[in-house]
Amino acid sequence: MTSQTSAGYQKYYVPEKSRLAMCATIGLILSIFGAASIMNDMTFGKPGQETNSWTIFTIGMLFFVATLFGWFRTTIRENIAGMNSPQLKKSYVLGMFWFIFSEVMFFFCFFGALYYVRNLAGPWLGGEGEHGRMNHILWEGFTYSWPLVQTPQEAVGGAASQMMANNGTFTGAETSMSFRDAHSWWAWLPLWNTVILLSSSFTCHLAHMGILNGNRKKFNFWLAVTVLLGIAFLALQFMEYHEAYAEFGLTLNAGIYGSTFFMLTGFHGFHVFMGMTMLLIQLLRSVFGGQFTATDHFGFEASSWYWHFVDVVWVFLFLFVYIL
Repeated sequence: MTSQTSAGYQKYYVPEKSRLAMCATIGLILSIFGAASIMNDMTFGKPGQETNSWTIFTIGMLFFVATLFGWFRTTIRENIAGMNSPQLKKSYVLGMFWFIFSEVMFFFCFFGALYYVRNLAGPWLGGEGEHGRMNHILWEGFTYSWPLVQTPQEAVGGAASQMMANNGTFTGAETSMSFRDAHSWWAWLPLWNTVILLSSSFTCHLAHMGILNGNRKKFNFWLAVTVLLGIAFLALQFMEYHEAYAEFGLTLNAGIYGSTFFMLTGFHGFHVFMGMTMLLIQLLRSVFGGQFTATDHFGFEASSWYWHFVDVVWVFLFLFVYIL
């Protein structure tokens, strides 16, 4: 530990050397490699062929989660021991800011891909504009519309009939998950997920007001409600995915619509799970550890920022994936 005690300067705790950052990197690399291999197997893998994709992904995720558990436990203990100065807490705020900003850029890339497909590449394949002049040769019979339930491959008679890009078989879905194809608005799961997630943002704010006022009972109650709403969201999304796969034939292999739908909603669901877990940990810290005060509750505050970010992303998803 390094500290500075000169007059006019605050003490600034500097942790000793640690391998935790390297361990977290290894866990992430294994997880990403395993996830990429899983998606590659879905498209190019042979039926019944066994691979190590899921094993690599599982090991990577467990290693990463274990590293974060040890890392955050150390950070919490340091804060309880009074090692965190006001200046160090400002560093935590900046760190969380840049983390959320990186997540914004992550989703920006996927929304950018969705925009490119819907407004540029899709119309070109349908014969629109200067780039669509060869459509009648390459994808004869294909008419573009979004959501794209009929793939260009199906329009020309299957993979064997393609003149180019024979890199897998893609079967379009029977119907889409958008509002225009919903059987009834009251049974449309994305609508209820929107209500749940927006409500959870409000209850998270109430919990924040509770701890700011020193009311731990109110804080614990509304934080528990927020966690339960997060779990309800994930449960409804699981039901939606089951409906998409089992009833509508909408999978990752259902062309670009299936790919963009599951990549955007799937990654968002994973972020909801992470945010819900972060809030659950803060709830356990408060209930069983009696931690957090009106002036010292950064763990919850950072988790609430992340939760509100997840809510905002869902609003854009709801508009551009399900409505427009």
